[in-house]
Amino acid sequence: MNKLTVKDLPVKGKRVFVRVDFNVPMSDTGKITSDNRIKAALPTINHIIEQGGIPVLASHFGRPKGQRNPAYTLRPVAEHLSGLVNRLVKFAPDCVGPETEALARSARPGDIVLLENLRFHPEEEKNDPQFAKSLADLAELYVNDAFGAAHRAHASTEGMAKYFPDPAAGLLMEKEITFLSRVTEHPEKPCVAIIGGAKVSDKLGVIRNLLPKVDTLLLGGGVIFNFFKAKGLEIGKSLFEPDMMNETRSLLGETKIRLPADVVVGNSTDKTAQARNVAAEAIPADWLGLDIGSAGASEYGDVISRAKTIVWAGPMGLYELDQFAAGTQTVAQAIADATARGATSVVGGGDTAAALGKFGLKKQVTHVSTGGGASLEFLEGRNLPGIAALKDK
Repeated sequence: MNKLTVKDLPVKGKRVFVRVDFNVPMSDTGKITSDNRIKAALPTINHIIEQGGIPVLASHFGRPKGQRNPAYTLRPVAEHLSGLVNRLVKFAPDCVGPETEALARSARPGDIVLLENLRFHPEEEKNDPQFAKSLADLAELYVNDAFGAAHRAHASTEGMAKYFPDPAAGLLMEKEITFLSRVTEHPEKPCVAIIGGAKVSDKLGVIRNLLPKVDTLLLGGGVIFNFFKAKGLEIGKSLFEPDMMNETRSLLGETKIRLPADVVVGNSTDKTAQARNVAAEAIPADWLGLDIGSAGASEYGDVISRAKTIVWAGPMGLYELDQFAAGTQTVAQAIADATARGATSVVGGGDTAAALGKFGLKKQVTHVSTGGGASLEFLEGRNLPGIAALKDK
């Protein structure tokens, strides 16, 4: 982690623009159903307040498509945050404009300001320089703590950083970079990557980038069926991307890549689906593969148990249905057990984090990333604009 952080900034008496990720799940009635992303930003917010600074928070929420839409207001988030920090959060009616500027300038140490949804303005996603300058004018310092949006070159994540001499990472951003770098740069050996999820096209970049760095790469989820097809096996109605066949075939000779010996197949993907454990070579033509099988899961568990560094991105199957959840649960439990024995485990965001939550294991791994797409792009070795825009130490 070679970036300046909020701890390096003289925040006392200063307004600090903090790009956070408050894009939280919300019910139709406006009730926040998970506040994990809000809580993840609290260390940065609290640090600024404790040091006598004034956090001016900004986030996107949902996809209002550049229009002011009351369904996507951040007001409920302001109210929820007030309860978490035990002080009133001042809510700005917009993220730019005279009223918002007046509110930001009148804020005093101890105050917290939350701006209205950045994406009410099309200029945010277009990374418009004038809009970025208007955001920058609200504060004297800039901190990006929104790792989940770091792969986007938007006005608030990349464009406005250039208007500050020392754009810095927040404490969550620092934590994300530290743990993900531990896997991609100097992992303690043996290092094991577990790659699943639905589409092989989403994961090929990650597989290629991690292969030279890991000792074993375990595959599951929909990703495996392109590999089975490339080997000439019957895959029935399983997930399959024909245009990825050449790339998949080119990886078949890689000795580090492991495929499960068996799979759990289903006759449908609904709650009443029948499930059968079959050998990888025996998938029925009219069924579809929906989990790794019991022998494959057991073998994967053995490999994970010997690892010192573990990275996991993508469930092993359709874990939302209990009859197709065993593979993901076995892998999750093996990672938790290895972590308890001293391994470092880093879990990519999104579905993988949700799977850990289902099995009650979220607190039993070293780090769960708050960024789905961002963590995948980081693991692919890509340059993330929101991180690149921050100043090196």
